[in-house]
Amino acid sequence: MSEIVGLVGMSHSPFATLLPRGGPDAPGGRFLADAGRVAAAVARLAPDALVVVGPDHFHANFYDAMPPFVLGVEQVAAFGDFDSRRGALPVAAQLAWSIRDGLADAFDVSLSYALAVDHGIVQSYEMVRGRAELPLVPFVVNTAAPPLPGMARCVELGRAMGAAIRRSPFPGRVLVVASGGLSHWLPSNDPRDPMPAERRASLIHGRRDVHAFSAAREPRVRAMAGNPDAPVNAAWDAWFLKQLAAGDPEPVVGLGDDGLSERAGSGGHEIRTWLIGLAAVGRPLVWTSYEPVPEWITGMGIGTTFEVA
Repeated sequence: MSEIVGLVGMSHSPFATLLPRGGPDAPGGRFLADAGRVAAAVARLAPDALVVVGPDHFHANFYDAMPPFVLGVEQVAAFGDFDSRRGALPVAAQLAWSIRDGLADAFDVSLSYALAVDHGIVQSYEMVRGRAELPLVPFVVNTAAPPLPGMARCVELGRAMGAAIRRSPFPGRVLVVASGGLSHWLPSNDPRDPMPAERRASLIHGRRDVHAFSAAREPRVRAMAGNPDAPVNAAWDAWFLKQLAAGDPEPVVGLGDDGLSERAGSGGHEIRTWLIGLAAVGRPLVWTSYEPVPEWITGMGIGTTFEVA
């Protein structure tokens, strides 16, 4: 039987690894230092596998057929967007199938035998695992635009995922990692919203040539870096972390999609990954770190259900 040893919730941003690192007082310096502390704490926990819950940024899923949830069960490859890791990742297949079986009766989860994951999964995996090449189970949540899974549904799924992990015959210690958020404002990815026809077509048909789509999109995202006035709602981010430290996600769920968008921006819908992770582990956060980094267009937060030295 598997044992869940904890949760790490962590913001991601392409600029966390894309931009040159400065000193501890540079934008993102506190986040990167604390991410290193978390990696050291994870090494002491000695997990045998990671279940990484995160979004996709139009590198695997497009609006020709957009699933709310995708589970990787066999081959997983890092896409390599924004200079992140590229190539095959080790997969805990037995654990992945246990999660599938545990969710099957109540949740319609798409399966992938050959899943591409981008920085939404890879960055937090890389930061948390430290030097250990740990196998992972990637669980992708659509947080871009409808069909957004309801936040209450995400909590229910997380509880079922936690039960499935604990029942798994996978003989090891499992760490759940939630990658996403916190507050950030991005251009709409909803094909119903006004946007250039070429961009709309790429959101729907980008699967035909994913690398061409990515090559066209990355310069637009890179151009957003370094703006000290980019919107970040640090007060809301702190409130969100406080709710998870209290073990009470219900006020977050109660905001609904419109309330969440208003307070945390379109990118704030990535906090669904944290809701799933918290429910899976079933314990509140006991350690948090936070730094608003408008230069990275995101509030950069970390939360764990275990102490960090």
